[in-house]
Amino acid sequence: MIKKSLIEFIFEAASIERWNDHIRPSRGFTELDKQSHKMIYAYVLSKIDGNVDMNRLVEGGIFEFFHRLVLTDIKPPVFHRLMKVKGEELNHWALETIKNDVINIPHDFYQKMERYFMDETYAKHEKEILEAAHYLATKWEFDIIFDMCRSYYGIDGTRAEIDNKLNSFKGLKCFDTFIANDNFRGFTNLLGELRFQQRWSRSPRIPETSVIGHMLIVAVLSYVFSCHTNASPERITNNFLGGLFHDIPEVLTRDIVSPVKNSIEGLDEIIKGIEQDQMEHILYPLIPEAWQSEISYFTNDEFSNKVIIDGQPIIVTSNEIDERYNTAEYFPVDGELIRACDHLAACIETYFSHIYGITTHALQIGNRELRKKYENSCICGIEFGLIFDYFAI
Repeated sequence: MIKKSLIEFIFEAASIERWNDHIRPSRGFTELDKQSHKMIYAYVLSKIDGNVDMNRLVEGGIFEFFHRLVLTDIKPPVFHRLMKVKGEELNHWALETIKNDVINIPHDFYQKMERYFMDETYAKHEKEILEAAHYLATKWEFDIIFDMCRSYYGIDGTRAEIDNKLNSFKGLKCFDTFIANDNFRGFTNLLGELRFQQRWSRSPRIPETSVIGHMLIVAVLSYVFSCHTNASPERITNNFLGGLFHDIPEVLTRDIVSPVKNSIEGLDEIIKGIEQDQMEHILYPLIPEAWQSEISYFTNDEFSNKVIIDGQPIIVTSNEIDERYNTAEYFPVDGELIRACDHLAACIETYFSHIYGITTHALQIGNRELRKKYENSCICGIEFGLIFDYFAI
């Protein structure tokens, strides 16, 4: 069973503000949003590269996310200097700090995390992709902050540090291609706007979470829960990507809340049609056709269990995936599991606001109804009713 403390640890990223010694947008930038945007950049770079082990890229992104959560209070320039001289000791300390929460995750999760940080040769190419993605996401934030901080002491030095680091990736073919392609950069810039779309926008809440941050929470939960099933590595990775991309149509339509979708029969289908039309006319032209089909696979019927057979998405049951399609060949996705993680993330959002002292009628009702929905619910062998009870108001 996944530990409550691990879920709480993951959600802490929503409270960690970045650039908190600079003038910044009123909502600010959080570590959660940054890590989610970083994984979108990493996905794009990996697709351009075409020679990336996606399983290692995704697990590496999660490992680095957890590592950064342990050490994130250190100012970045100081952090990087410390890592140069005391990297092995800091890595060991971070691993020991989180070990108790992750040691029982199957598929050798902790053992791979330990190797990732202690063996320089492990996943070397994937680490390079993730590092480039990290600095691209940082640059995206800084370009916004710079306009507000032009008179800020040291701002030119910060810009030079970031630019110098990005220049160090020149020669990495996928990075050079990305920088030279306006459409690729437009795709990541557009999805970056999900940082500014606030969830539960009608209800005061602490901490506020964005759509892009929520997407990463769902992705990481989907990954960790998938590890507790008999899913193949590719299926686990697909569940992460399904969680990461499940809400990207909202950058074009904004969040349309469930009460509105369910208010009139057939309205949800009309909204889906509008989302698909917007995706085809605005988002898809920014990426190659081969990517479009994959993004469409993750965003259409995003909460259905499905596989690809003879090039076509087919909706199946979880048991059918277990028995017949649990290999990379069929590109399996557990949409029901992703949906449960989506609802769990919403339940956690209501719970944290409550314990931080902000509780509204809407949050209380949301918490109660979500827990009721998953009472005695078992999905992919996971007892979600027990998990939801961790976060009862």
